[in-house]
Amino acid sequence: MPKLRWWQTGIIYQVYPRSFQDSDGDGIGDLNGILQRLDYLAWLGIDAIWLSPIFPSPMADFGYDISDYTDIDAAFGSLADFDRLLDAAHRRGLKVILDFVPNHTSDQHPWFVDSRSSRASRKRDWYIWRDAAEEGGPPNNWLSVFGGPAWAWDEASRQYYYHAFLKEQPDLNWHNREVREAMYDVLRFWLERGVDGFRVDVIWHLIKDRQFRDNPPNLGYRAGEQPYARLDPVYTTDRPEVHEVISEMRQVVDAYQDRVLIGEIYLPVERLVSYYGVDREGVHLPFNFQLLQCEWNAPAILDLVRDYEALLPGGGWPNWVLGNHDNHRIASRVGTAQARVAAMLLLTLRGTPTMYYGDEIGMADAIIPPELVQDPFEKRVPGIGVGRDPARTPMQWDASANAGFTRGTPWLPVADEHHGRNVAAEAEDPHSVLALYRRLIELRRRRPELTVGDWQALAADGDVLAYSRSHAGSRLLVALNLGPTPHRLPLAEPGRVLLSTHLDRAHDVISGQVELRSNEGLILG
Repeated sequence: MPKLRWWQTGIIYQVYPRSFQDSDGDGIGDLNGILQRLDYLAWLGIDAIWLSPIFPSPMADFGYDISDYTDIDAAFGSLADFDRLLDAAHRRGLKVILDFVPNHTSDQHPWFVDSRSSRASRKRDWYIWRDAAEEGGPPNNWLSVFGGPAWAWDEASRQYYYHAFLKEQPDLNWHNREVREAMYDVLRFWLERGVDGFRVDVIWHLIKDRQFRDNPPNLGYRAGEQPYARLDPVYTTDRPEVHEVISEMRQVVDAYQDRVLIGEIYLPVERLVSYYGVDREGVHLPFNFQLLQCEWNAPAILDLVRDYEALLPGGGWPNWVLGNHDNHRIASRVGTAQARVAAMLLLTLRGTPTMYYGDEIGMADAIIPPELVQDPFEKRVPGIGVGRDPARTPMQWDASANAGFTRGTPWLPVADEHHGRNVAAEAEDPHSVLALYRRLIELRRRRPELTVGDWQALAADGDVLAYSRSHAGSRLLVALNLGPTPHRLPLAEPGRVLLSTHLDRAHDVISGQVELRSNEGLILG
């Protein structure tokens, strides 16, 4: 087996900077706050920190509307603060991955200000401008992910511009060579500064149909789904030409030693795997969101793991994501008891796991009063549960009034659960969710079966998901009870309990069959 890279054997941990740690009392997390918590991250055992956007932004979409790609927003600090954070992380053996948002800019970015100044602007073609339809109104039926038409009228120049998300986020025209080169220069700016890679936002959106054809109706649309799902976005996403762009990005990143390119791609697994760059043409890791979207039962999860493993291209490295800033927290999706089982699943499947801040202490979605809602998605499409604020609330460090996050007023309310669910309390509790994560991470580091070993499904019934991880003649068994009823699992050979999600019964030797208690996961070796 060839030597694996750090992004293959390591664990990625997503930090949402606004919510991780505030160092100056303004209620917004910042780079110096993250710096203060690096020792915690090193203690936890993760290998790389992925930072959601920290660049200058009007914050219409909280950093995903960028007005300057090569600086730091004042709310988060300065370039000097970033350099200190990067150096301190590297000294602790932690990699730093930045969020790269190439699909769109802020409408306050100088490029767009120039582009909309005149139809004769040299940057007019840097964005997607179109005349109104012959009968008036938008040029076609394309929809915004955040609700409503994806076209905004510019009265001064008498044309529409395209925005896949908010109207404050105009899409760049990636058919334009100057746009590409400008954005590749952004990558080089941060690579020269020493960052270890990028997670590329909505990478499958970058190229749009040159003929601007209408998207067809989605025949599977159901009432109550978000309005964007009414159409099948075949002409606005996952276009064949996007792979040329990704190949060029990959060449830029590969010119620097030992860096990683990760793509955010919400597509069915059979399309997702086409974004792999095993021949240096795609991304190293197309984020695999199957665990965010599947039904939480053993047959469904077994099917998705099998399908993913079978579809991986030769040389493609798997990865798994359990939570992120755009989805409900795992403890709210599957319940607090199953969140422990989910942790064992994430950290024992083959491939690179990505954790979301706070999941390691079992944080659940917070209740956000209507008057405190910040998410523009929720404001534009209310009432159907698309709000992302509940999963973005401040990290719960201790039981103090603002959970140790800030001495000011937090930008989102701290969850009431923080009094009992916080890092300080769980670090002292040998049976806490945090203790489980640390034990899982330590076992993963110690046993190569869990980092580089083969994966094989094992026969199991009911709510039990069982599989083995094997390497160099050594084999571990992972058995997960995804339900509340105890189950027995036959064993082909005796095994010693290395870890239970209940954090008891370690070192027990079991033969014949193992009894899995309610909501219990076991690793046997």
